Amino acid sequence: MSQLELNTTSATARKTYFVDVMLPVPIPKMFTYRVPYELNEIVQVGCRVIVQFGSRKILTGVIGRIHEIPPEKYEAKTILELLDEEPVIHKLQITLFQWMADYYMCTLGEVLNIALPSGLKLSSESRIQLHPHFDYYGSSLEFSDKETLLLETLLKNDSLSYSEISKLLHQKTIYTIIKSLVYKEAVIIFEEVKEKYKPKKETRVRIAPHLLIDHQLEALFDLLASKPKQEAILLHYLQHVPVFNQPELNRQGLAKNTFGNGGLSESSLKTLVKNGVFEEFEIIISRFGSYDQQLTDITLTAEQEKAKANILESFKTKDTTLLHGITGSGKTEIYISLIQDALEGGSQVLYLLPEIALTTQIVTRLRKVFGDQMGVYHSRFSDNERVEVWKGVLNGKYQFVVGVRSSIFLPFDNLGLIIVDEEHESSYKQYDPAPRYSARDVAIVIAAHHHAKVLLGSATPSMESQYQARQGKYGLVKLTSRYGMAVLPEFAVADMIRERNKKLSKGEFSSLLIEAINEALDNKEQVIIFQNRRGYSPYITCHECGWIPKCTNCAVSLTYHQYRAELRCHYCGYKEPMPTTCEACGSTHLKTIGFGTEKLEEEIALLFPQAKVQRMDLDTTRRKNSYDTIIKDFEQGHIDILVGTQMVSKGLDFDNVSLVGIFDIDRMLHFPDFRSFERTFQLSTQVSGRAGRRGKKGKVVIQTRNTSQRILHQIISNGYQDFYETEINERKAHLYPPFTRIIGVTIKNKDPKTAKITAMKMGNLVREKIGTNRVLGPEEPIISKIRNEYLMELVVKLERSQINLGKVKSLLYESMLEVLQEKELRSSKIIFDVDPY
Repeated sequence: MSQLELNTTSATARKTYFVDVMLPVPIPKMFTYRVPYELNEIVQVGCRVIVQFGSRKILTGVIGRIHEIPPEKYEAKTILELLDEEPVIHKLQITLFQWMADYYMCTLGEVLNIALPSGLKLSSESRIQLHPHFDYYGSSLEFSDKETLLLETLLKNDSLSYSEISKLLHQKTIYTIIKSLVYKEAVIIFEEVKEKYKPKKETRVRIAPHLLIDHQLEALFDLLASKPKQEAILLHYLQHVPVFNQPELNRQGLAKNTFGNGGLSESSLKTLVKNGVFEEFEIIISRFGSYDQQLTDITLTAEQEKAKANILESFKTKDTTLLHGITGSGKTEIYISLIQDALEGGSQVLYLLPEIALTTQIVTRLRKVFGDQMGVYHSRFSDNERVEVWKGVLNGKYQFVVGVRSSIFLPFDNLGLIIVDEEHESSYKQYDPAPRYSARDVAIVIAAHHHAKVLLGSATPSMESQYQARQGKYGLVKLTSRYGMAVLPEFAVADMIRERNKKLSKGEFSSLLIEAINEALDNKEQVIIFQNRRGYSPYITCHECGWIPKCTNCAVSLTYHQYRAELRCHYCGYKEPMPTTCEACGSTHLKTIGFGTEKLEEEIALLFPQAKVQRMDLDTTRRKNSYDTIIKDFEQGHIDILVGTQMVSKGLDFDNVSLVGIFDIDRMLHFPDFRSFERTFQLSTQVSGRAGRRGKKGKVVIQTRNTSQRILHQIISNGYQDFYETEINERKAHLYPPFTRIIGVTIKNKDPKTAKITAMKMGNLVREKIGTNRVLGPEEPIISKIRNEYLMELVVKLERSQINLGKVKSLLYESMLEVLQEKELRSSKIIFDVDPY
């Protein structure tokens, strides 16, 4: 065969591959791109690629499918670059992402955008360079002084970023200048794509290998005898690295920063490196340090052993089991034992927690048992830290991960067990942006994909989980007594109407609570005060005319924050200084109404000046390590009274807390939401469980204006079963979950009239398609305006049986498209929220 024939055969055999790429933008489908021939052999599903999307956008996408079919509707662009040799996302995850997009009525791109850590997405930066055909010295065009300066600088540099040009020209707005130069064809704009993730590196030094043979080191000491500073560097190294007894340690070297201790000379180290005595090199190190296993065995009580055995027995026939254990019953020890068993069996484990606040204490406990094989994943970590955990799961470093709801997206390939602790928590639900998913529900779907088991744990299970357990879909295991010698706290109810009528209260504190706090402080015990409202006061008002400051973007009053002397919106973040006079009438008589955690903290400091008081809410825990600091200070006894929002209710374990005070329980009960009683029962029971955890009986004081409410007696008696029966009957009578499915539909528009028209048309269309009795609304929500957009809401209630949920979702989506086709309504947004509560 001739060379010409060989070349022709090779060319015809070469296949053209196409890939469908998931892009982190809100589009419903994958986009198809052509694979360059040179990448045919290495391209894989789950690898990241750089692609051009539209005329100028450069995006990081993930390959979802490889095939040989070109797109029919458009010409496929070529992949610009393949970023990974091995997939960063498994095929099971791609299946999960597609399921989430379908179930939660959003786009695949929106799921990918949330799932993939920011550090794994590439960032693009606009840069300017001289036009290839532009001749600066031969040009007859006229340029301004600043244009000339920029062009002359570009002659010396390949390109400049916008920020570099801004500094060069000493002005913030540079777009006019750049636009002028582009028009004159003197420069071009291009996108430079950069990888965000950077591994953490450590510079190390080691003795050059040739000095460790044939007595070279002895000769070196003779040479350095007259150079004591260099000799001290060499001795320091040899003290830490036994190069002759363990020569392999020399390959690992010693961190360069350790030479900064003990007065060693930095310049002498540089000289030794320059002269070839030491070699300098870099290694990639973990951002999370190193942790030793301090405990290997967890001893379970007889009741815990029985509960564990029942869970394992339940797993034989059920994929999901509910562990209903009262507060302080020792659920965590059972979790640890189950995790150890799963890891020994070669499976991966995911342990979900509802809040970052909870990870502090539990991570400390788990580190002692699992050491470095455990990863931690939550939003307070930096982009680089999150990517490191992601890659640690991929390469098998982390077989066990503790995390909040976003950790369900990690690239597990062999999950055996998922534990969802405090499964009732609303924090598992993501409300914005899409996908508006529940991590608890998604965990059950993931487990099905991996043939894994799910353990749901709570002292106050959600109505849905308890219902599924009673119907036999989930297994049910109970723990009915507290761990060790601990007993449930005693309850006292303070009647705030009676207290105020008899003038027994001081500010917001009943005489009952004041007396209990004094007793706890006298006994050197700690106190938790729970108020589920942050800030100083919900709002301020003018004593003369009743004026109340409102947010300019949202239909809410501004919350007063005394610490910063400002009014702040908790929905959009808008803030303004605290006014000194009424903007309506000019009066200086402004007063605060109601109370939040900040005001309670102030009142406590006045009532108990001898006590050390700390607040734990969103305002005091914004920094990365602020949770850890507050919790450690409380554990170590540096805080006597901790005031907090629901953060203090979630699974925290403090030895010395003897008293819990619950404020304003009535506001939680009367919130207009069908789950308000359930959430009040859960929050109150959970925060009460922080009292009396070690042998001594704790006390809980609940302040209310109506002591006859049935739910109060259910909380006091730890009567979950009674509460469940009452609540489930109410749900059944009024057709609420778990007896129905709910899809929330929110309509947004900057014009209130357009929002209402859109909602009315959407409501009418949906009624025509799925039936009048299944649609409620439209109605204005409690907060009818957020971030300058007016809101309207529809509620779709669907029977659990004999209804095609997928078909209903399709009809809803079709209705949305039909409404938004009308020109005057196109500015509206229609958002779906499946299982919104």
